[in-house]
This record gives sequence, structure tokens and C-alpha cells, in this order.
Amino acid sequence: MFFQNFLDLCLFLIPFGLVRTAPLLGIRDSSDNQTSTAATTDVSTATIDSDLVRPAQFSRIAYCSSAAVTSWKCGPPCDAVQGVTVLQSGGDGGEVPLYFIAHDPSQQSIVVAHQGTESDNILSIANDAEFGLTDFNTTLFPNAPSGIQVHDGFQKTFERTSDSVLSGVRDALKSTGVNTIAVTGHSLGAAIATMDALMLKQNLPSSIQLSTTVFGLPRGGNQAYANFIDSALGKTFTFVTNQNDPVPTLPPRFLEFQHSQGEIHIRSVDTATGNPTSVVSCPGQENDNCSEGNSLLDVDLSNHIGPYFQNISMNHKNCPL
Repeated sequence: MFFQNFLDLCLFLIPFGLVRTAPLLGIRDSSDNQTSTAATTDVSTATIDSDLVRPAQFSRIAYCSSAAVTSWKCGPPCDAVQGVTVLQSGGDGGEVPLYFIAHDPSQQSIVVAHQGTESDNILSIANDAEFGLTDFNTTLFPNAPSGIQVHDGFQKTFERTSDSVLSGVRDALKSTGVNTIAVTGHSLGAAIATMDALMLKQNLPSSIQLSTTVFGLPRGGNQAYANFIDSALGKTFTFVTNQNDPVPTLPPRFLEFQHSQGEIHIRSVDTATGNPTSVVSCPGQENDNCSEGNSLLDVDLSNHIGPYFQNISMNHKNCPL
């Protein structure tokens, strides 16, 4: 099992260009980036059901084709979320990951959801492969502090849909009359969703309530970027990590990448039901008691797909052909 997991990790890391990098094999970085050792607290089932399940359902739906999502005929993923009206969808599942904007009347919110990486689509993987840090787009984020650098591939992918998302959300708020936005995504989609949330926060009226809940989030930028997420989104930003998923520990911290606050970590899952048996909230940035403390010699890539909550897993295989 160890050898297979290690081999899987090496194959996964090829797009990141990191398979030859020794620090991934247990050598800690010596950067000045923040690390937390604060004690975790248990997350209740009530909180999971009220705050985390629905975003996970929408993130799963984002893997389905635009046609299936627009008609809300995407099989079990759509069946689990009733009464939703899709207002906009786009992407090609490759260079431009799929996304949709919808009205969720039961929550009186506008939903923005982004597809994650599809391992069988080389163009999608290529978005992840451009892993160097680059300067933040100050045109899209005019009020961002100086010194922010972000993952080059993530920002380029975000930029391909940013204008459409911003205009689509503005139209959705106007047409529905709601004042709440819920942003979500998984993997690469989580990284794009995080940038979406920051863009929407800077470009919409302060009266609009914004929440962001993402899954399997890789590190998206440097310490200044993590601090910007904390200051701009605060407690409205949550990223869920699942057991021994290696993706949240990539790109590695010795390359100056850093997570913000807001991690919720699934420690264990009942394999029979797909429900978590232990979920904790992780104070501070890069809490050593959560995904940051995982050993990269004991990874499980299947944890990246799921299950997260209520047996929700994230990939296109949940969707109709």
C-alpha cells in the first residue's frame, strides 16, 4: 500500500514539476511563513449539515457538462439539490474549467461553482502545471495590498472566466433580488473560487453577504496572499481538507506558498456510509494538527476525490454521459 501511494503521488506531482524535490519527502521548509500549533475543536454534525453539505453538493455538480447542469438533469448530483435555477454556465472542461451561476431559492442565494481538475484531460492538468508565483492582477484586484504573488496557472485560469463571472453575478443579484452569494469549488475549482470570492468582495456593494466554502484546496499564493484572504474574507472563508489528501500540501511551502486561515479537516470517514466520523476546525494558518501535519509518505490520492460529507465525491463519474 505504501509503495502504491508513493507511486501515485509521484505520478500526481509530475504536472507540478516536483517529483525530484527532496523537501516533499519530509524536510521542513525554513521560510518565515506562519505555522499554527493551536489545538483543534470538533465540528458538530449540525454545523456540517447546515454549512458544509450544500456547498459540497454544488461542487460535485460543477463536474457535469454545461448542458446537463443548465437543464438540471445531471443525475444523482442534481437530484440531491432541488428547486435550483441555473442562470449562466460556461467552460469547456479543459483550458477553461466548467462553471455555473445559479439561484438557490431555499437558501436565498446566488451560487457560483467551479469544476476541479480532471485527471484525464491534459489541458485541465496544464492549468495546474504552471506552478510558479507571479504578481497579483491589480486590474481585477485594485484594492489589494502590495507584495501579493499567486500561483501562475491558477490566476491565468481564473482570468479566463473572471469577467463573465462578475457580470453574471451582478445580473443574477439584480434579477433575483437576493443579497447573498455562495462560492464553491473543488481542487483547481477551489483555487478559482477563492479568487472569485476576493474579486466579488472588491467589486460588489458591501451590503452583499458573501460566503466561500471550498474543498481540496491547493495552496494558491504567498504569505501576503494568505493574509489578504484572511483580511478580506475572514470567517466567511472555509476550506475543507480530507484525511491524507496530498493536494492541500501543494505547492510546497519551501516555494513560498502558504494557506490562509479557515481550514476544516476531516480526520476519518466511515467507509460504509461515506460520512465523516471525526471533523475538526483548525485555528490559524497551516495548523500542524491538520493537513499541514500529514506525512507525505502516507498519502492517499483517493481522499482528494472524497468522500467528504454524505458520501459526496468529486469527479465527472457522478454525472450522466
